Amino acid sequence: MKICVILAHPDTESFNAAIAGAAVEALKANGHEVVFHDLYREKFDPLLYQNEFTQEAALPEDIRLHCDHIAAADGIVIIHPNWWGQPPAILKGWVDRVIRPGVAYCFDEGDSGEGVPRGLLKAHTAVILNTSNTSAEREENVFGDPLERIWKNCIFDLCGVKTFYRKMFRTIVNSTAQQREQWLRETAQIIDDCFPA
Repeated sequence: MKICVILAHPDTESFNAAIAGAAVEALKANGHEVVFHDLYREKFDPLLYQNEFTQEAALPEDIRLHCDHIAAADGIVIIHPNWWGQPPAILKGWVDRVIRPGVAYCFDEGDSGEGVPRGLLKAHTAVILNTSNTSAEREENVFGDPLERIWKNCIFDLCGVKTFYRKMFRTIVNSTAQQREQWLRETAQIIDDCFPA
């Protein structure tokens, strides 16, 4: 299978980068083809420009490449930190520019955009791996776990990806080296379970 892996963290030495490395290694060990994008290292431009709004828009070459990769993917893995209950701005911009009409979804004939989109992504599984410094209890009771809603309900379900798994590793700020090693082993197991050989 072809798996598209997206990393959104500015620090190449971050635990997010380590998670991405563990995920890519596990995917390759299972015989999958991996297309990896580190958005910060690629200096991905997160700004959606007016001339890109329409489905027929002529896209910049780098955006077209991302669109082609996500459209061809049999599975998707996204790694990012929880910042203010949201993905980093660079990843939100990636969603705005890449998860676009004609690539990830469309509206059926006669629907002018007010209805529910029909998903176009061929990926059958999406895995989101997050890091946070907020306890699970506070996340759920105070904030309502907005990342779950964003990725599962607002993006992947509407784009046709029906199998969804998300894991939040927490709390990073006071974690030990041993805990992080365990989390990396857990990452590999998640990948094995979602994208077996």
